Amino acid sequence: MKKIGFLSFGHWSNHPNYSARTASDTLLQSIDLAVAAEEIGLDGAYFRVHHFAEQLASPFPLLSAIGAKTSKIEIGTGVIDMRYENPLYMVEDAGAADLISEGRLQLGISRGSPEQVIDGWRYFGYEPAEGETDADMGRRKGLEFLEQLKGVGFAKPNPRPMFPNPPGLLRLEPHSAGLRERIWWGAASNATATWAAENGMNLQSSTLKYDESGKPFHVQQAEQIRLYKEAWKAAGHGREPRVSVSRSIFALVTDQDRHYFGQEAGRIDKVGFIEQGKRAIFGRSYAAEPDQLIRELAQDEAIQEADTLLLTIPNTLGVTYNVHVLSAILKHVAPALGWR
Repeated sequence: MKKIGFLSFGHWSNHPNYSARTASDTLLQSIDLAVAAEEIGLDGAYFRVHHFAEQLASPFPLLSAIGAKTSKIEIGTGVIDMRYENPLYMVEDAGAADLISEGRLQLGISRGSPEQVIDGWRYFGYEPAEGETDADMGRRKGLEFLEQLKGVGFAKPNPRPMFPNPPGLLRLEPHSAGLRERIWWGAASNATATWAAENGMNLQSSTLKYDESGKPFHVQQAEQIRLYKEAWKAAGHGREPRVSVSRSIFALVTDQDRHYFGQEAGRIDKVGFIEQGKRAIFGRSYAAEPDQLIRELAQDEAIQEADTLLLTIPNTLGVTYNVHVLSAILKHVAPALGWR
């Protein structure tokens, strides 16, 4: 059994073939899709966060709205770039969203990836400390966010407050107990996966990672997951970790599917550079008739290692078509692979 969710990048564009032409379209359709996904038995609704782009950027209003209109489905991110965040304000936003959803928030965070503008976090008022890189800053903010999610008081109360205070130092409110254990780190390397384990975060591994061995993508990703699990065990945490991988998977069961994604069949891993001097490997897409798709996915070592699979979706094609895409996986593929 696996948890299966969708991952939306939340694109919109004024394109004649798009169902999501505005930010309003994307936000409202994202809510509708999460509601429909819960109805068909999907386990999670996750959203990518990008700044300075025609994509979803501010996740907490959306997650709160979905939390208020659903009752079972996990809701989360994959991932929030911590270079752009105020960790303390984010604790308040996350606490509120988690309470609205009654404890279903699953937040993926990371140190960030290349963005639409140069050093975009500077426009948000953030600078690395002396001797820090922007990646260091993102990791530091991630750890500060984790620390404050514990709900331990740290702020000295005003002796003449507007409202009565409880005794002792004050914590951020609203506090949501248990949210600290539902934070995931998006790792692009083996080292950061190990770091995430040591710091008690679940692991999100996407469709790219740094090419550290020249092996096929799914093999490298599976090795990354195994290193993470070993580090988690060595750290002695008192709970079992969760691991997610994301994939573009399309079961070709209609002529419309073949029109949209038939050209994806037979795709292979790609190698490129997402940062200067850092070679990355990009995982292939899967698109085939169900029987063939089942055979191919059974060979994906990383999917086998993960307990959660996030299906990246073409959100611009609208709610109805994406419900079909997700339903086809649940009906024609997941049972044969033991995911359901």
